[in-house]
This record gives sequence, C-alpha cells and structure tokens, in this order.
Amino acid sequence: MSDTISVELVSIDADLGPDKAAVIRALADRVAATGRAGSGSALFDDAWARELKDETGLPGGIAIPHAKSASVSVPTLAFARLTPGVDFGAPDGPADIVFLIAAPDTAAEAHLAILSKLARSLMQDEFTDALRAASGADEVVAIVDRAIADEPQSETEAPAVAQASAPPVAAEGRRPRIVAVTACATGIAHTFMAADALTAAGRTEGVDLVVEPQGSSGYKALPQSVIDEADAVIFAVDVDVREPERFAGKPVVRSGVKRGIEEPARMIAEAVAASTDPAAPRVSGETTTTATPAATQSWGSRIQRILLTGVSYMIPFVAGGGLLIALGFLLGGFQVNQDDRAFDVVLNNALWALPDGGLGQYFGSVFFVIGATSMGFLVSALAGYIAFAIADRPGLAPGFVAGAVAVLMNAGFIGGIVGGLLAGFIAWAIGRIDAPRWLRGLMPVVIIPLLGSIVASGLMLLFLGRPIAWLMQVLNDWLTGLAGSSGIILVGVILGLMMCFDLGGPVNKVAYAFATAGLASASTDNPAPYLIMAAVMCSGMVPPLAMALASTILDRRRFTPVERENGVAAWLLGASFISEGAIPFAAADPLRVIPASMLGGAVTGALSMAFAVQSLAPHGGIFVFFAITPLWGFAIALVAGTLVSALAVVLLKRFATKRTSSTVDAVAV
Repeated sequence: MSDTISVELVSIDADLGPDKAAVIRALADRVAATGRAGSGSALFDDAWARELKDETGLPGGIAIPHAKSASVSVPTLAFARLTPGVDFGAPDGPADIVFLIAAPDTAAEAHLAILSKLARSLMQDEFTDALRAASGADEVVAIVDRAIADEPQSETEAPAVAQASAPPVAAEGRRPRIVAVTACATGIAHTFMAADALTAAGRTEGVDLVVEPQGSSGYKALPQSVIDEADAVIFAVDVDVREPERFAGKPVVRSGVKRGIEEPARMIAEAVAASTDPAAPRVSGETTTTATPAATQSWGSRIQRILLTGVSYMIPFVAGGGLLIALGFLLGGFQVNQDDRAFDVVLNNALWALPDGGLGQYFGSVFFVIGATSMGFLVSALAGYIAFAIADRPGLAPGFVAGAVAVLMNAGFIGGIVGGLLAGFIAWAIGRIDAPRWLRGLMPVVIIPLLGSIVASGLMLLFLGRPIAWLMQVLNDWLTGLAGSSGIILVGVILGLMMCFDLGGPVNKVAYAFATAGLASASTDNPAPYLIMAAVMCSGMVPPLAMALASTILDRRRFTPVERENGVAAWLLGASFISEGAIPFAAADPLRVIPASMLGGAVTGALSMAFAVQSLAPHGGIFVFFAITPLWGFAIALVAGTLVSALAVVLLKRFATKRTSSTVDAVAV
C-alpha cells in the first residue's frame, strides 16, 4: 500500500466549509495533524497562493488544489467528498471531489511521478465514478492506491502519438501533425492532465499529435525531427516553454494550461487552422535558459506579449480590408472614392441601375466599401484583443468600446493601444473582486463589461482622447512634411531596419502596425501612408528571399540540408511578404543572419522611398502587384535589398569565425 494517502486523510460526504478557502484550510490542517506537514497554516498559505494564480476547479465536479511547500515532509494526498459541493472556479459548477496534493519543495522525482499519476487518473470517468460510489475511507484509499500503484509513467516521458479513428480533411492528402507542450507552475497536476486531455482529443479529432509535458522534475524533449515535421504547435502553459527555439517559425496556439484540460478539441482545431494561415502567430527564435513563471515575468515582457496579441488579431482585418480596397482601385480606378463617391454608388445604385462608370465603377465601389468597412474595425480590434490578452473574454467588450471611442476622437492606433490596455487592466481588476456567489455568474457577461466600458471609455473621453489625438495629428503632419523632402528616405531606412530586426517579433510588428494604421487616412492628397506601406512590405520580403537565394543558389555548401530545404519554402514565403520564413535561419545563426537581413532591409526601404513607391494593399507581396505603383521601383528596391542581404550572409558565413554555441545562445535574438 502506498504511504501517500491514508484513512486519516479522507473525508466522506463532509461539509468542510462554505467556500474553497475553508475546504483547502481544512484539508491542510488534516495533513498537518497526521504529521506530514509542520504547519497546516503554512501549507494552506502555499496552496492558497497557487489557487489565486489560477483556480483549480476542473470540469466534472473535480478540484485539485495543490502546492509544493517547505512545510510538507512527505508527499501527501488529502481527499474530500463534499456535501454540498463547493465552487472552485470550474465552468460547469461546484466540485464534490477534492484532492489536496501536497509535495515537499524538494520532492524526489519518483514521488512527484506518483502525484502526477493521480492527476492523470482524474481524467478517467471510471476513477471518479468509483470515488463517488465509495462507501468508506478505506475504500477510497484502496481506489487511489490502485490508481498510483502501477509503475508510474515518468514525468519526463512524453505520451505517444495519438492515433485518430478517422482521418479528417487535411492539406496534402494527410492528417495534420501537431506537437504540444504543457506546463503549469508546480509541474505536478495540470501539466499531465492537460497532456492527457490533448492526447485523447487528438485521437478523437483525427490528428497526429505528440505532447511534451514539462514537469517539475524535468522533461523528455521531443525529437527535433518530430517538431520539424509538425504543421503547428500548441503551448498550453502557465510558465515559459523550455528551449522554445526548437519550435521557431511554427504556427502556434497559446493558452494557459487549464484550457488544455477544459478545451483540448478546440485548441487542436485552432492549431489545425493556424497551420494554413500565413498571418497566424508564430514561435519566435528567442532562446530561454530557464522557465520563469508568468507571474514573475517583467512588466516589459508582459506588455510586449499583450501588444503582440492585439496586433496578431488585428492583422486579418487589415489584410482582408486592404486587399479589398486595392481591388476596388483596380476595378474602379484610383478615383473610385473621390468625394466619398463609392459609398454613394453602393447606396443609390444596383446591378439593374448601374452608375455612369458602368460595371467597373459599381463593383469597384462595392469592393472599396467592404474593404473600408473592414479597415474601420482596425483600431477597435486592436484595442479589443489587447484587453482580451489581459482579462480574457470579459475584457473583449470594454476593449472594443474603448477602441471605438479612440476612433471617434481621432486618437488613432495609439489611442487604441492606450484604450485596450486601460480596458484590459480595469476588467482584470474587477474580475479579481471576491463577489458573492449569487453574483459570480453575472460578473463575466454583465458586470465586468459594463463597468469596464464605463471606466475605460470614460477616461478616454474625459482625459486621454484629446491629448492622444493631438499627438497623432503632430505625427501625421510630420509624415506629410517628410513625404515631400529628402527626410522620407531616412524614414524608409528606419522602417527597413525595424522590419528585419526580429522577423515577425515585436519590433517588426510595431513597424507594420504603424504602416497599416495610416492607410485609413491616405489619399491622393496625402500619399505618405502609401509610401510607408510600400517600404514596410518591400523590406519585410527581403529576409526570406535573401536566405532562399543564399541557401539554394549562391552558396549551398554553407547551409545544412535542412536549411536548404527551408530555403526552397522561403522563396514563396518571401514573395508573399511573410518575414517569418527567415526565422529558421536566424534561430540557427542569429549573429550573421540578422545583421545581413537588416542591411538589405535598410537598402530596400531607402530605395522604395527614393522611387516614391506606393502600395495601396497592406499585405500580399508580389501577388498584389496591381496595387503597387510604380511597379518597376518596387522590383528594383526588392531585388537590390535581397542581393545585398544574400551576399552579406554568405560573406559572413565564409569569413566571420563562428563563436561557440554557448556564446551564440547567450546573445541570440
């Protein structure tokens, strides 16, 4: 029999208090009373601190409060079958099955593996059904012992590939291939429950899925070949992924570890969708030497991640709307919306009552109006999803409203960022209020959206909107002035450097967001936003095209077989304006690839401005040639920058001595 649980640690059909704090305290005191912890209060404090980071209620009436605590001397399970159940934050209601998992802060791997085995058993209906049917404490102990007595699966052992019962619809005639990483703050319970939930959902959803649970005592890294062949990545984590550079360039779906337990099928569906979406977020090439809990990350890192979330959700509105506007210009001419004519045509004409310009004018106006409507959501979507990144779904409505207010006050995308941050943090703060139980159901759908919208949008209207609008006007006037002077070339150099610095990272996204946000105010009288958009898109195409040229044509021997294969794909990615196509090269050799890319990007940005290249489309690369003028200028700038970057990286690989891997890793971008 295991010494992890005993009859003294079991409560059957007990009322341990009205809320989860009382239940956790009662179970912690029970552990201390059996001599397994020096202090029940100290164990409660550690378990409660973990609970405040993320509630431990799970679907199916289960709760697993847990902690690693210096007060615990023996790895221990305390069990309670509650009557009545108590709310632990699960989406489907109160929990009646509660395990307090208490581990010493220096617990051995074997002990942690036993506790993880219990967590996995809780995902099985037959196990929880047996606990609910048990007639006494000794029967509960026997059920738990049977669950954890088998040879435990090591925390570092990754589950096998999930086998689907039926193949889904997938690209290239095969099933999608997904890899996942799960990790929680303690690395005991949620880590392995999420791994099992995703694996089981993978079988049901018909994908080839491999999970790497990163537990508290270590992990077994997935083979790099498996990662390389994956179509997308799932990170269900509450802490940093260890060695994230292994996944560099892969489309990624990120969430907390609990979502991996509660919504595994939805996460898999999102990953499959991301695998074919060029605009999907991707894993950067950054290295991380240690896993840092999200709660202890610097505010700078948190804000960076929050802003990138807003930008990534905004991009579909920009890409779709911008391309529709470009099609409108193609069909109806560049004067399609002169004096708001496009809106008048759409509202007052039809296929059986065409305007003077005929079908071209009519369909051009239709495309333009749809695109302009889509672009109208740009700032609201940016603000809404910034708030979503902070406060989850309760932050969406306050964020969207604050973004709309920013548009109303002409505060632009800076106002959207400020409004989204305000709405998100206000919604998050309101959500932390310990509301009465009868009010909790209304908090996310009524109270938080109502109060968050009032406070965030009220601050924008009363205090912040006008100063931000003034700042935006100053910036717009400055850009308009530069458009007619030599200073615009310097702007092109700066934007080119930014686009090539981190290849889809925060600096790249800032430059892109700046360019796309300006399109709404562009016109024949104010061409600066079109000039900036062209410089940004052309520069962003340089790194993948340069790496493709260098690795497949100029000097194949300087690149590995994998890099040469990536180079083939990088031709299309670069032509499509997907800067992330260069990430595999930058992740492997950042000290050569990134400077070479920035050099070419600066050349391209400068030439694009010098030739006064304009782009009416925010995305698409060479495939939106009809929205670029003059096309010859765009082509010369792109070819020049690509050649400069490709030659630079080849020369650096030939003549710049490579440092040791540890040095490179220490300074990798």
